[in-house]
Amino acid sequence: MSRIGKKPINIPQNVKINVEGDLLSLNGPLGKLEYRIPAALSIELNNQQLVVKRSKDDKFTRSLHGLTRSLIFNMIKGVTEGYAKELEILGMGYRAEIKNNQLVMHLGFSHPVIFPTPAGIKIEVPKPTQIKVSGIDKQKVGEIAARIRAIYPPEPYKGKGIRYLGEFVRKKIGKAAATTGK
Repeated sequence: MSRIGKKPINIPQNVKINVEGDLLSLNGPLGKLEYRIPAALSIELNNQQLVVKRSKDDKFTRSLHGLTRSLIFNMIKGVTEGYAKELEILGMGYRAEIKNNQLVMHLGFSHPVIFPTPAGIKIEVPKPTQIKVSGIDKQKVGEIAARIRAIYPPEPYKGKGIRYLGEFVRKKIGKAAATTGK
C-alpha cells in the first residue's frame, strides 16, 4: 500500500466535492477545479474525509495511487488558500510592469519582452524588480513561473537574470588574466 495514497484527506467546511463517474470537481472560496480519476482508482467520501482506493495491485496502479491522492490534496489547498511563486529580477535597469493585462519586462534586450497573462493566473508586480504569479492550480502556477524565469535565467558570472525569490545561484570565477612564462 502506498504510504501517501492511503492517507485520508480532510475536507474543509467551505469546500464542496462532487464525484460523477470518474470526474471529481471541487468548489471552494477561490474557484473551481476538476480532475479525471484514473480507471483503476476510486474515491470514497465519508465524514468530511476523502480516501483514494485502488482496485489492482500492479506497479502502474500503485504509482497512480499516491499521485492521485497528492493531486487531489493540492487541488483542495488551491481552492481554499491558493498558490503563489515570487520571482526577482537582477540587473542594472532590468524591470517589469503590467500593461493591458500583460507582463512587460525590460531585460537588456533590444526590445521589451511581452508575456501574456493566461486564464486562471494572476500576475502582479509589487516592485519593478519583483514578479508574483498566483492562482488556484499548483501545476499551472509553477509552469508559468518557470516560463517567465526561462526568458532570462540567471547567468553564473554576474548573476543577472530572473530567479525565484531566495534562489541561490552559484557564481563562477571569470576568465583569469593570461600570464606569460619567461
